[in-house]
Amino acid sequence: MSELLQEGMGAGQDAARETAAAAGGEILVRTRALAKRYRDVQALHPTDLDIPAGRIIGIVGPNGAGKTTLLDAILGLISYEGSVSVLGREPLRERAQLMRDVCFIADVATLPRWMRVQDLLDYVAGVHPRFSAERARELLARTAIPLDKRIGRLSKGMVTQLHLAVVMAIDARLLVLDEPTLGLDILFRKNFYTALLEEYFDHRRTILVATHQIEEVEHILTDVIFLRQGRILLHESLEALDERFVELVTDAQGAERAMALGPIASHRALGRVALIFDSPDRAQLEKLGELRRVPLADLFVALMKGGES
Repeated sequence: MSELLQEGMGAGQDAARETAAAAGGEILVRTRALAKRYRDVQALHPTDLDIPAGRIIGIVGPNGAGKTTLLDAILGLISYEGSVSVLGREPLRERAQLMRDVCFIADVATLPRWMRVQDLLDYVAGVHPRFSAERARELLARTAIPLDKRIGRLSKGMVTQLHLAVVMAIDARLLVLDEPTLGLDILFRKNFYTALLEEYFDHRRTILVATHQIEEVEHILTDVIFLRQGRILLHESLEALDERFVELVTDAQGAERAMALGPIASHRALGRVALIFDSPDRAQLEKLGELRRVPLADLFVALMKGGES
């Protein structure tokens, strides 16, 4: 089953690239044979990736899967093998120019703790030609963050809010988020992603978000990338996933018959059996029980297990 899954996943990646090309959309990020090795660890295996403009893409994987390595290469923060193009620029050689159109929020905000909030806005306005201090103040007015308070005295949630307000006040083409809400409470995490969707994303910008909290970002994503041990297992739009994968919920008798149709995963809950299928004959499955959309988290777990050797 592992080999079949990997073959299907590779085909899915090719289909995603062909769909983007056929649509004639601008490719914002392109990698070819992108790889990174740290001494004895191959953090990222040779990777081909095309990311069109105007998408919100979730990069999902367990610890050590290569999420941060991939983002760091796109941002020009590390050396790498292969090639990377972001907005037509090579990140390592043209990082200063690239950062005029790219913004980044990591899991730990690195804002200067000694500055006051207003001082930070003044500083960014002086160094970034596409930053609007007025827009930042509008966003901060919706929070409890006072402009005269030192950043070092803000809570972690407030620092993240401040960082987001600064980023959203920059007219950037690409926003990269690496576990941006790690360690924050669930209400703040929900508000964070709602603000991104309602206040920032405009179908011209592109957002890359690496996260472990897949259930919390699923509603804002247009595409998803699953990473495992430095390899891309899946790169699809959510629409394509809904067409490709389906969950059958049935009783024990139906499950026994369904097993012959080759599910990629199954589990029992409350006396029922749920089975996940990849590109099945849905007419056959409908005779055995109820068909449902596969939650992204369940699909992730199924493919991670299926990808094990």
